[in-house]
Amino acid sequence: MSACISHERPKVGVGVFVTSPDYPNCVLVGVRKGPSPGSGLYALPGGHLEFGESWEECGKRETLEETGLQLRNVHYATVVNAVIKEDNYHYITLFVQGEIDTEVRKEPINREPDKCEGWIWCNWNEFPPSEKLFCPLRVVREQRYNPFTSPQPFKNES
Repeated sequence: MSACISHERPKVGVGVFVTSPDYPNCVLVGVRKGPSPGSGLYALPGGHLEFGESWEECGKRETLEETGLQLRNVHYATVVNAVIKEDNYHYITLFVQGEIDTEVRKEPINREPDKCEGWIWCNWNEFPPSEKLFCPLRVVREQRYNPFTSPQPFKNES
């Protein structure tokens, strides 16, 4: 076995394209803060996939934990391989998309103020520049994925 082989493995994250009928062509974004990677950059709600959890369950849970919003019609959107070697950052990020349940709550609240500056609705066609986006979101934008026009390839049935 070579001494150069890293035993680090990529982590699995889930990002959520949160949409609202009140904000056409917009997704919810917040500015990350704190000691975590990407501090000061725009990101979607999301987090780590827990053992035994489906992508959709993770997206719903993370969105509720971070924004107080409940989602419906959650489905797989896309996946990216996000790597920043100099930061020892490597995530496989699965993106799901869901619409807020406006019968429960229409606007987000910042439930993790130690991790996020706050939430805003951002038009997909008027996004902040690439250098202001957290790595997985930047990679999605660079791949020209569009949550409003891209086909939905399959649903996770687990």
